[in-house]
Amino acid sequence: MPDAVTDAITDEITGLAGVLVWTSADRFEAMELFYCDTLALPVRTARDGFVSFAWPGDVRLTLTLHDRVDGTARDPDRLMINLHVADIAALAARLGDAGVRFDRPPQREPWGGWIATFRDPDGNTLQLLQSAT
Repeated sequence: MPDAVTDAITDEITGLAGVLVWTSADRFEAMELFYCDTLALPVRTARDGFVSFAWPGDVRLTLTLHDRVDGTARDPDRLMINLHVADIAALAARLGDAGVRFDRPPQREPWGGWIATFRDPDGNTLQLLQSAT
């Protein structure tokens, strides 16, 4: 991307505030258990039909209801949520013990880092990403 375009975008969009994962009311409990208990993400805010997870820098991942969402993801490969991790092998082992099935178990990438891919109860794609050391 040319520098002028990059500079213009950077002046307007200053970062990623977060990602919303929409689900239906009948699926919310399973999704909440997965993100809160199985993944053990740090809960920032929780209320009926809504839970928000936060990390340093105010980036949030939010699980909430949407009245136009029904059932599981129809195209789970359209979007992937990358979760940065310090020790992919240890976390993948813990998740595997908790019943998570990996579409792609931890593997080293040509750039030196590691990735592992799996799905949440609605079928959305998530990926663990361990940076190269």
